[in-house]
Amino acid sequence: MIKAEKITKSFGSLQVLKGIDLEVRRGEIVSIVGPSGAGKTTLLMIMGTLEKADAGKIFIDGHELNALSEKKLSDFRNRHIGFVFQFHQLLPEFTALENVMIPALIGNVKHSAAEERARELLRLMGLSERAEHKPAELSGGEKQRVAVARALINNPLVVFADEPSGSLDSENKAELHNLFFELRDKLNQTFIIVTHDEQLASITDRTIHMKDGVIE
Repeated sequence: MIKAEKITKSFGSLQVLKGIDLEVRRGEIVSIVGPSGAGKTTLLMIMGTLEKADAGKIFIDGHELNALSEKKLSDFRNRHIGFVFQFHQLLPEFTALENVMIPALIGNVKHSAAEERARELLRLMGLSERAEHKPAELSGGEKQRVAVARALINNPLVVFADEPSGSLDSENKAELHNLFFELRDKLNQTFIIVTHDEQLASITDRTIHMKDGVIE
């Protein structure tokens, strides 16, 4: 469902990715691990269309993303790709419900439909009673679950997660990790997760080991 072919990327004279080939199946939870500087996050950002590769191709669900115009690529990203980052990146002035709705509204979903879907996802996350709270009123674990709901609002083909449990304590880490598998089982959701968390990597369907810009 996701395919990366011969992906290279340099920043100045430093070559960060050296010809990466990777395939991920629908409904698979894949972790990408390796030391700092291995190129994990750069690869994630390129597959998620937030960075451009110097060379190579990315395919998602048969679409060659390199061939899309900037406008079509932005639209594809909004409709088909979800993101979860280490620090939730919720907008502080909006409630949990509003934060979850934002990608749907950007995609021109009717407000009523976006709200219904957002409330459904917050229920799935166990956060129905926190829907009207702003991020400052939520715990770290709750904020990250809101971020996961936001990533899912447009029924994406894949969710890319960059160190999603990196800022959480042990209890909230375990809850978040379990949540990924519940979402895969209920929604057949695909996840690609960059992580330093050995416990999370050990339970994913497949672990990709990177070092010095290549897959080992």
